Amino acid sequence: MTSLVCTQPGFFEYSNTAKPELEKNKALLRIRRIGICGTDLHAFEGTQPFFSYPRVLGHEIAAELVDADGADDFKPGELVTIIPYFNCGRCIACRNGKPNCCTSIQVAGVHTDGGMAEYYSVPSYSLVHGNGLTADELALVEPLAIGAHGVKRAAVQPGEYVLVIGAGPIGLGTMEFARIAGANVIALDINEARLQFCRQHLAVTHTVLANSDAMQQLSAITNGDMPTVVIDATGNLKAINNAFQYMAHGARYVLIGLQKGDISFSHPEFHKREGTLMSSRNATRQDFEHVIASMKAGLVNPATYITHRVAFGNVKTEFESFLNPANGVIKAMIEV
Repeated sequence: MTSLVCTQPGFFEYSNTAKPELEKNKALLRIRRIGICGTDLHAFEGTQPFFSYPRVLGHEIAAELVDADGADDFKPGELVTIIPYFNCGRCIACRNGKPNCCTSIQVAGVHTDGGMAEYYSVPSYSLVHGNGLTADELALVEPLAIGAHGVKRAAVQPGEYVLVIGAGPIGLGTMEFARIAGANVIALDINEARLQFCRQHLAVTHTVLANSDAMQQLSAITNGDMPTVVIDATGNLKAINNAFQYMAHGARYVLIGLQKGDISFSHPEFHKREGTLMSSRNATRQDFEHVIASMKAGLVNPATYITHRVAFGNVKTEFESFLNPANGVIKAMIEV
């Protein structure tokens, strides 16, 4: 079979390897779609934390189930996706129902090889039923689940003003699930074209261009209160540090985005607000189920996100173009 290997930052190579054999408690998948995410782009750039090379990228997956051991309710031939955060099941996080932050987690395409291949072997416990969704839709479940998990972490309540910083794919999904939770969503980004996308395709009524008067705009939108939930989906250190000032008194600040540096903020300003700061890592099976149910109910239109398509055999030559903001990529989808 053919796999696509990121050998070092900036370089891909196709590799011919043996097709995986079915193993105990494993499932064998025939890959059909792979979504290209920020993790993949950062790995290609050499800026992804927790990363080593060479690596087969890809964890936003839709696949045909070839066979499985230990997954009796799954049938060969059905379309599935996976929860690509392989966990130990024994550590303190797993025992407390948080396998998404397992102490020895192995994220597909990051800590272990991912799905940019014709066939892929995964733990059977990671399988998720497709429930009649298309391959395109299933490949979008994981990135949308990241946003859904962040919204759940924030415990968003109906009527709250929720500021989502970053209108990339993860930010857009976060906006969708904040809306589904009943929030008044505010999108903030440095790119006006991305904000226009939010207005046109996600019906986000409040958008703010990140500039010198962002504070004034946020104050006006929230009637002087400022947002009670702030969610960062950029992973940009400057954006993360800057967003502490956007918090209302009593607000929650959730970091979905990840970067390598140290966070810095004014303790007195944070303290007087009695602010809550939390991270949001990966997603749980409940988040995946919430996303799939929302798609089935028509609350989320997955087709909104796919702006570019590429055949598996052309990824090596076209991948770098997805990094160029001028190309307007929201979500690039690999077809296998």
